[in-house]
Amino acid sequence: MPETAPDPMTTASEDIRVVAAESPLRDVMGGASRWEVPVHEHGFVALVDSMPRLVPEGQTADQAIVQAARVSYGHGTRKVHEDRGLIRYLMRHRHTTPFEMIEFKFHVAMPMFIARQWIRHRTANVNEYSARYSIVPDRFYRPSVENIREQSRSNRQGGDDPVDIGTAEAFLAYLERTESHYAEYEQMLEKGVSRELARIGLPVSAYTQWYWKCDLHNIFHFLSLRMDPHAQQEIRDFANAMYALIKTIVPVACEAFEDYRLGGMHLTSLEIEALRTGEPLATENRREQAEWEAKRARLGIE
Repeated sequence: MPETAPDPMTTASEDIRVVAAESPLRDVMGGASRWEVPVHEHGFVALVDSMPRLVPEGQTADQAIVQAARVSYGHGTRKVHEDRGLIRYLMRHRHTTPFEMIEFKFHVAMPMFIARQWIRHRTANVNEYSARYSIVPDRFYRPSVENIREQSRSNRQGGDDPVDIGTAEAFLAYLERTESHYAEYEQMLEKGVSRELARIGLPVSAYTQWYWKCDLHNIFHFLSLRMDPHAQQEIRDFANAMYALIKTIVPVACEAFEDYRLGGMHLTSLEIEALRTGEPLATENRREQAEWEAKRARLGIE
């Protein structure tokens, strides 16, 4: 009688070695299923998972950064204050790989025009609510009168100070008219128009949702751009909410991010030379000159 071939699944399970934790572990989210921050009237940013989720008692998820960094040169665990110094060194010198060892998964509800900006950050895993399969909810973003901004004269893609009250009220009336098309959207669905076509008449102020999973290095890159004063206010609101959610989980990494990235400044070689010599910036490009003047003002240089 021929022998029965071994079951590869059984063999594999017999080879698995379970290693107990060396010390008690804690959940970085305190056993919660999600942490959520409301944004605007209908939006939110919710943290739904973290990797690592379990860390040794008395530590934060920052330890995963240290663990990854030290394995590259064979050093074991050290003291917490040394871990902080290492994380700050890694951030300061842009050694980014250890920060990729931490991941966060978010559930976000935002207006479609914000989602279209957000999706340009192509380093995350994203799964969005599909208006081909489902009906778009009757929810729209409408700014306050005070937050309707006039076009910036220095930033082609941004707004500056509030517009006059008459223009602001006219803009809100315009938004109200675009939102009124939702009733026609519903009528077209009832008449049998496919969802994938009926959706194209909706304004980009309508809300969408997605799950967005990303590693900490690329989250910091996203936040450095979207928390910047030059970013659109609406997406800054979402970025600030995201940052608030991760800050207690990786406080040391966030401290380094604030000190070296968010509150830092990049100087070009031309700017360094101008700073060294006291001479004007060696370029005739007016945008570069304006950027240099803004940096000089921030540095307090006359």
